[in-house]
Amino acid sequence: MRRLDKGAPLRAAMKAAGLDIPRLAAKTKEVDPTGEGLSGSYVGFIVGGGKSAREECSDRAAELIATALDKGVTELFEPVVFTLRESTSTRRSQTGESVKSPLPEQLMDQPTLAQFLRKSMSWIDKQIQDAKERGELWPGLIYVGSSRRFDPHAVLDGMRRQRTAA
Repeated sequence: MRRLDKGAPLRAAMKAAGLDIPRLAAKTKEVDPTGEGLSGSYVGFIVGGGKSAREECSDRAAELIATALDKGVTELFEPVVFTLRESTSTRRSQTGESVKSPLPEQLMDQPTLAQFLRKSMSWIDKQIQDAKERGELWPGLIYVGSSRRFDPHAVLDGMRRQRTAA
């Protein structure tokens, strides 16, 4: 989720509720069904207005903050929609005809996927290795020749399934 107007509605809602960052973080623990909540530093990154502020956060964080502030999520955040600026299609036409390919329309290399997921390349390597040790193929991983490519939609679906299974 991406915060609206550089977090101004978040800060206004906090002021109206009489909450500062530590109290809002504590309140997210109260409203979280797991009792975990969000850390004060993470809340600070999300609601802050300085250089270290983050424009985007997880859906879970947005929901917890909105609930703690007794606001609707869409009053404070907007969904992030990812679109590629250029095609990364691996499809090639042969003699002017379209060839059916088992590959998805858009593939990413590992650095692009790492940036998209906001994770490190070593995190991706670890996920692939963990899946390999379980005898599985990491969701979205496709070998194209000797290089690895990733279907971003399959990777996100796999991460969601893993999160809900845990």
